[in-house]
Amino acid sequence: MTLELRAVGKSVGGKVHLHPTDLVMQPGSMNVLLGPTLAGKTTLMRLMAGLERPTEGQMLWNGKDVTGQRVQDRKVAMVYQQFINYPSMSVYDNIASPLRLMGAARGEIDRRVRETAEMMRLTPMLERRPLELSGGQQQRCALARALVKDAGLVLLDEPLANLDYKLREELRVEIPRIFEESGAIFVYATTEPEEALLLGGNTATLWEGRVTQFGPTPRVYRAPRDAVTARVFSDPPMNFSTVRLSNKHAAIGQAEWQADLADGEYLAGFRAAHLSLDQTAGTLPLTAVLESVEITGAQTFLHLRHGPDSWVGLVDGVQRRELGQELTVWLDPAHIYLFTPEGDLARTATYAAAA
Repeated sequence: MTLELRAVGKSVGGKVHLHPTDLVMQPGSMNVLLGPTLAGKTTLMRLMAGLERPTEGQMLWNGKDVTGQRVQDRKVAMVYQQFINYPSMSVYDNIASPLRLMGAARGEIDRRVRETAEMMRLTPMLERRPLELSGGQQQRCALARALVKDAGLVLLDEPLANLDYKLREELRVEIPRIFEESGAIFVYATTEPEEALLLGGNTATLWEGRVTQFGPTPRVYRAPRDAVTARVFSDPPMNFSTVRLSNKHAAIGQAEWQADLADGEYLAGFRAAHLSLDQTAGTLPLTAVLESVEITGAQTFLHLRHGPDSWVGLVDGVQRRELGQELTVWLDPAHIYLFTPEGDLARTATYAAAA
């Protein structure tokens, strides 16, 4: 079933939590809500679920208006960051519990529980209790309880945030497989751009209660329609610097490159991973002051000051450098986006346009 939001908005006490939003989500699709904390992701999900009623707009399931329909009357399942299982019940009974509440027949319950457990790779654990499982298995149990309802809409509100790195990576790989098998509409909220890219499907970027862009995830990442979307879909946030174009040439400091746009002031944006400590053919030399260094192991974050601008570079290897020194970093102009002073995209990075 198709889920459609038509100018759906939410205000509480005169404060806007979600600005009027238009979205269409298709059956069998993965849809990621990407944005920082308080961007509006949870509000949007609660409106989709029917846990809250919008103050404006309409919500339609397959063309039918369900704006005022109770959550109990919708085929919706939701899994939260704090996953919940019943500790005194077996995994089998945890998964079966929503079907029993719905009054399903015993044979139907057994069939659906075993099918869902197989899809979630929980069949060997059905007789165990949740506390006898690993963290990842517990989360899969919570997901199975949501999926067994045969819900048309499954909402996942940062479901992997409290798991360790290894378990997060394991479930990030499994979730796309699960949604493909179920045929439901999946909506997955996250603050992490990397997670959105790994999950694929479609991504809606949110900022201060607004959906700034929605579309296939690679397209939103490579061709953000404005500077806000580019900032949201970059980790660390995209670097920016004001530049002026004259006679088809732009410059950051003393470094110039060609840009086929009208003369005037623009905002140049580039991602941290596109700064390098090594010169290659055609790259621009940018001089900045090194303010701090974060070594993560295989990579190093360089926090730089370039005039009034703060930049972050993500470079390979362990880089131990003296703080306060001037450092030359190199940037391929093919990786530079240009935005108008108002923040609208004026020119996409040429590497992205060619992809």
